[in-house]
Amino acid sequence: MMSGKRLADMGYRAFSASMMLLTVYGGYLCAMRGYRYMQRQKQLKLSAENQDAEIMKD
Repeated sequence: MMSGKRLADMGYRAFSASMMLLTVYGGYLCAMRGYRYMQRQKQLKLSAENQDAEIMKD
């Protein structure tokens, strides 16, 4: 049978590990959102430039 102190220590470690994983996952999600935002801005800029080029042809 485990002592209460040891059980509490294991619970604290499990909780800490889960919080670390959530923090890393949150950072990953935030980075991916930023990456998609930058890609979208680049795509919109290229699209606008292409439209300007087509207008100038006419």
